[in-house]
Amino acid sequence: MRRLNPRQMKKAMQQMGIKPVEINASEVIIKCADKDIIISNPQVTQLEIAKQTIFQIIGSIQERKLQEKEEKEIPLADIQLVAQQAGVTEEEAKRALIEANGNLAKAILLVKK
Repeated sequence: MRRLNPRQMKKAMQQMGIKPVEINASEVIIKCADKDIIISNPQVTQLEIAKQTIFQIIGSIQERKLQEKEEKEIPLADIQLVAQQAGVTEEEAKRALIEANGNLAKAILLVKK
């Protein structure tokens, strides 16, 4: 297969309406639900094609697993308030507050169902 001259390649891309832009990046992080993908020393090229932007990334890849969300401390006063307002035990109120991320009104509605 014949190699393309970089100038010829750039000219061909311009003729097709592709506008490449080199981006000086030191690190690229892609955040997923369960992990982060970290690309070190990347070569990043931004391409504008038909009114859409495409990023081409080349580099060394590492994956980092995300830690489980640590359970937040729920104030005792909040637990007692939800338990009293909803007529449930403090344990049920605490579970509802954890599920509602500390939102009192949402927790009360959850336990009243």
